Amino acid sequence: MRVVVVGLGSMGKRRTRLIHKYDESIQIVGVDSNEERRISAQTEYSIVTFANISDAAAAFHIDCAYICTSPLSHSGIISDCLNIGWHVFAELNLVSDGYEANIILAKQKNLVLFMSSTFLYREEIKMIDHLTHQADCKLNYTYHIGQYLPDWHPWENYLEFFVGNKRTNGCREIFAIELPWLSDVFGDIVNIDVLKSKNSKLNIDYDDNFLVLIQHASGHKGTLAVDVISRKAVRNLEVFGENLYLHWNGSPTGLFKYDFELKTDVNIELYNEIDQLENYSSFVVENAYSNEIESFMQAVLHGKKTKYSFEKDIEILKVIDQIEAAHV
Repeated sequence: MRVVVVGLGSMGKRRTRLIHKYDESIQIVGVDSNEERRISAQTEYSIVTFANISDAAAAFHIDCAYICTSPLSHSGIISDCLNIGWHVFAELNLVSDGYEANIILAKQKNLVLFMSSTFLYREEIKMIDHLTHQADCKLNYTYHIGQYLPDWHPWENYLEFFVGNKRTNGCREIFAIELPWLSDVFGDIVNIDVLKSKNSKLNIDYDDNFLVLIQHASGHKGTLAVDVISRKAVRNLEVFGENLYLHWNGSPTGLFKYDFELKTDVNIELYNEIDQLENYSSFVVENAYSNEIESFMQAVLHGKKTKYSFEKDIEILKVIDQIEAAHV
């Protein structure tokens, strides 16, 4: 099999590394309009690279494409790849541009159109889901995710990548990461109440912090705090009800369940081996990205159902639109 990774920035390099790790026999071609990134990827991963998709398609038979460019470019690139006849793996889109047309196109051509939602592949999320259903009671949660925007990519100015753009802003990305798994675990979101504002002096034209009260169809409810102003990177979750108390600090070793009889928190060990990179926070676990690649490959090779889809993402993006548009 041969795949093309379109976009050779930090995420494209991550996918390239993990595809190699998943199956060394897979041949990888890179595409990026930036010559410096192409040279870097060639040097680091010994792959052939091209400046555009057309040149890659003319040079090689390719089976699948991983779209790792900035979100606003995704729609057109996905369409191009599907029209060529490639299965498509897309990173977070953050906007629904071209969704309906690309969903139809993929079905017409009998191609896999895979939507990334990495947290659904985290072992901690799988365990939280299991414990939540096992508890068999109504639950509340409080969940705070925050990190100072200039710290997201310390190697570049935050205005020079997509989180500086109002349509694909940093808070919107956090919501797009977290809401899919929250709705998967606790149930469809049926009502929200929002408080939001811009509290920082960051050079952005969007609200930098949100407090969202969420009601799920299941009867569970939660308070979600999202921001790009917390000087300490945080991901703090508490889930509580009559039959369950757990808390998670976002790290692979940070999930704890309270033992009612022993009156103590018990750490839940989930990983035999944790794959993490030094230049990312402790919240970023490469294992989940690997699991996601495996899920895509299983869908392509064996027709297996995926955890997430463009159809589901449309509904999540509608919720995010509603959160951003709320009047306070």
